[in-house]
Amino acid sequence: MHWTSLSEFFSMGGYGFYVWGSYGITLLLLGGEVLMLLKRKRSLARREDPQRFEGRNSQLESSL
Repeated sequence: MHWTSLSEFFSMGGYGFYVWGSYGITLLLLGGEVLMLLKRKRSLARREDPQRFEGRNSQLESSL
């Protein structure tokens, strides 16, 4: 298929909303998955070695 303009490419023959919307939702969900994995990794690290993180929390509380 040959597109003559950029707007015609993004409209994709009237289906652009569905195509680009599905890409957007997929990227949003993948980003959320990465954030949840990072949060879980930190949680497991805290559970494994709580003394390592106690110093950070006490420093944070004393600075407030």
